[in-house]
Amino acid sequence: MPKLPIISGKNLLKILKKYEYVQVRQKGSHVFVEDKNGELSTVIPVHRNEDLGKGLLRSIINDLELDVEDLLNMI
Repeated sequence: MPKLPIISGKNLLKILKKYEYVQVRQKGSHVFVEDKNGELSTVIPVHRNEDLGKGLLRSIINDLELDVEDLLNMI
């Protein structure tokens, strides 16, 4: 299994928007994202370019039913 990249919430949001994920709403510094069908959703914290923790990034990947390899290919 490849290692998780070190990435900020802001950069992850930009990457996901390129691949047909849409921002549904925002509450404070937390952005709610869905796929274009509205079936898969997750919350991405965007805190001043702070990097996402490994566990949180893995949780976001699981919520969107992606693999680490899929995310690496998106980058």
